Amino acid sequence: MPLVQIRDVTKVYPPSTRSGDPVRAIDGVDLDIEEGDVYGIIGYSGAGKSTLVRLVNALEPATSGSIVVDGTDITTLPERELRKLRLGIGMIFQQFNLFSSRTVRGNVAYPLQVAGRSRAETRKRVDELLDFVGLADKASNHPDELSGGQKQRVGIARALATSPRILLADEATSALDPETTQEVLGLLRTVNRDFGVTIIAITHEMDVVQSLATKVAVMESGRVVESGEVFEVFSRPRSPAGQRFVSTVVKGVPSDSELAALRERHAGRFVTVTFRDGGASQSEVFLEFGREGIGFELVYGGVNEIQGRAFGNLTLELTGAGDRVDAVIERLRRRVEIVEVV
Repeated sequence: MPLVQIRDVTKVYPPSTRSGDPVRAIDGVDLDIEEGDVYGIIGYSGAGKSTLVRLVNALEPATSGSIVVDGTDITTLPERELRKLRLGIGMIFQQFNLFSSRTVRGNVAYPLQVAGRSRAETRKRVDELLDFVGLADKASNHPDELSGGQKQRVGIARALATSPRILLADEATSALDPETTQEVLGLLRTVNRDFGVTIIAITHEMDVVQSLATKVAVMESGRVVESGEVFEVFSRPRSPAGQRFVSTVVKGVPSDSELAALRERHAGRFVTVTFRDGGASQSEVFLEFGREGIGFELVYGGVNEIQGRAFGNLTLELTGAGDRVDAVIERLRRRVEIVEVV
């Protein structure tokens, strides 16, 4: 059984005004998250992704459906049992949510104190975690003395304090600059790899999914419209929402207006070559054109790499004898997807 199994879950909020309509924030969501996954849940503002996270750690009750965490349907548990369950689910936040009156050590120690751990056990665990996140020298500092990246590392240490099996990250890098974002994502990858913690990462940033996740679900209007391995969703997005997100990090086929601008500068024939694992490589395609004396120039697109697997689209201008161009395109179509752009 998946570590987290979500079946036909809905969350409906009452109307905000007397004459208003109920708000269906989550609408019939099904999702399986396996132990060891780094599962990205992506969507634009209002898609329902943060609400879904609050349902998984039972900060809010589902209106209907079932949420099974480690074999237990949490929608049936009383609050006393839910408090125990939450000890196995850590959470980090966009705005860090640290206690300003507590030191770094005090913030990390807080969940252990709530769980009733002894003073000696708490001190040992806090020391381990501060060393892990590289903040042992900041133990006596308060949050307002830290940078944004340091605050988030304190948040990660605090979330790991009770040795949870699941870590929820809600827009954990949105408040950070690009360099610090990569440092935090690297730390989360280490948490997943070395500690075996399953991570559910909520984000609206596709590059975070590309860098961190192994699987992804795309949400829109409270529904999961697409899900699967990150590579598959990136290389073959099926839903309009998935295509919009992927286009932010991967250039596809030029639009009509882009194509018109390209034709003003290039007189040759245009083809778009789609590269995926298992097909011909860029060098093999270029070599094939070169052997036949066909000139080629990259005019649009790019190739990305996800988890060691390459994919992308390159639009090329080809110049040379028409029959030779036709022959090479026909040969290449046996090994790679290639479409003439007209």
